[in-house]
Amino acid sequence: MLLLTVALVGSLAMNAGLLVGRALTGWKPVEEQAEDESPSFEETWSWGEGEVKAVRIPLQGALFRYVSDGGFFTARIDPIESILRQIRAAQNDEAVTAIILEVSSPGGDMTSSDEIYQAVRDFKQSVPGRRVVAHIQDLAASGAYYAILPADWIVAEPTAMMGSIGVIMQTLNWKTLSEKLGVTDTTIKSGLHKDLLNPFQEVSAEQRAFLQELVDEAYTRFFDAVVADRSIEAERLREVADGRVFGVEVARQYNLIDQVGYWSDVVAHLPAMCAEESVKIVRYEHKLSFSDWLASMRAPLHLPRWMKSDAPRVMYLWRP
Repeated sequence: MLLLTVALVGSLAMNAGLLVGRALTGWKPVEEQAEDESPSFEETWSWGEGEVKAVRIPLQGALFRYVSDGGFFTARIDPIESILRQIRAAQNDEAVTAIILEVSSPGGDMTSSDEIYQAVRDFKQSVPGRRVVAHIQDLAASGAYYAILPADWIVAEPTAMMGSIGVIMQTLNWKTLSEKLGVTDTTIKSGLHKDLLNPFQEVSAEQRAFLQELVDEAYTRFFDAVVADRSIEAERLREVADGRVFGVEVARQYNLIDQVGYWSDVVAHLPAMCAEESVKIVRYEHKLSFSDWLASMRAPLHLPRWMKSDAPRVMYLWRP
């Protein structure tokens, strides 16, 4: 009975908190929309002015899908979903004529990179005349470079690195070590290759062959996209499309970027790209509702790395 009373009091207090929060923040009911189809953000005026807008969207860090641990007063966010939602919000806004992708990333998994690539293409094709600028601040390697290929104009800062046009699949094998330690695995499987890349077993020649086929298929997709989007001859691209990273001079020689420059060059060039006299540049901020704020008031639980699933996967990633 005591536990029931405590639970009831807690529930009443939580509901009262929600009502007070809504009153203090001026909350009003709005017309319901599909949150993922029509995402909304707080819009912050960043630079310039004009009747039309361009949205700054960061591509920062490794491009993998995961939910960040968050923390006190911090929302839990999947970084890839965040990028896709920002592109989608820009696409849904009739006043937005361009997006600016601000890049500092070594790439990531193939699917995440490809999802961003397709979202950028969808934005460009949604309304005639829409433009995409990619500003490489520090690094646009592998999947990060792949993701920005549909951009109309790629500008890289003088000290930036890019490239790493290639694919990697990597894992550890503990067979020799486990034999020395007397540790063995017990695997019950439904087919010969169900435990492919089992770290306690040698990888057979047959297994290597079809894994290589997967990697080669992913590489062909990457390579063909560069050829098509950057208008470069395949034979010429093969000279540098071996996984290496390179600086801006090599990138410019092979038509992999359009200009070496800074943010000031992006701002100066943007109105002409959009056929406008001036453009208002904004950025999106994640809105934290009162209920989200309440939910964030908990200590984040950080699991050790070894407790998290990290299966081998095909990656567009520069990992030196």
